[in-house]
Amino acid sequence: MDQTPAPVSVALARTLPWKPGRSAEVFIDGDLEVRFTPAPTKGMQTPHQRDELYVIAAGSGRYRVEDRETAVGPGDLLFAAAHAPHGFVDFTPDFAIWVVFYGPVKPQPG
Repeated sequence: MDQTPAPVSVALARTLPWKPGRSAEVFIDGDLEVRFTPAPTKGMQTPHQRDELYVIAAGSGRYRVEDRETAVGPGDLLFAAAHAPHGFVDFTPDFAIWVVFYGPVKPQPG
C-alpha cells in the first residue's frame, strides 16, 4: 500500500457493501486482508486457507474453534489457524466483527 488509509470506524464499516455469509472488504495490501461483517454466518464456517484474526467490534456471542467454545465480547481478539473449523453461535443482534486474513495460503495438513 502506497498510502496509509483513513481510519475506519465501526459505524462506517457497517455501511460497507456485504452479502450475508460474506464479509465486506475494508482494504487489502499484499497478503494482508482486512474485512468487516455486521452479521457473521451462524455456526461453523468452511475452514479458510489462511490464518485469520477476529476482533469483536460490538455485541457478544460464543466463538467455537475446533472443539473449544468461548464467550466473546467487544475488544476480544480471536485466532483461527488455516484449515481449523471455527464459527460463531448465540450472538446478539448487534454482533459485528473485524476479520483479518494474513500470510500465505497454507496447504491442507496431512
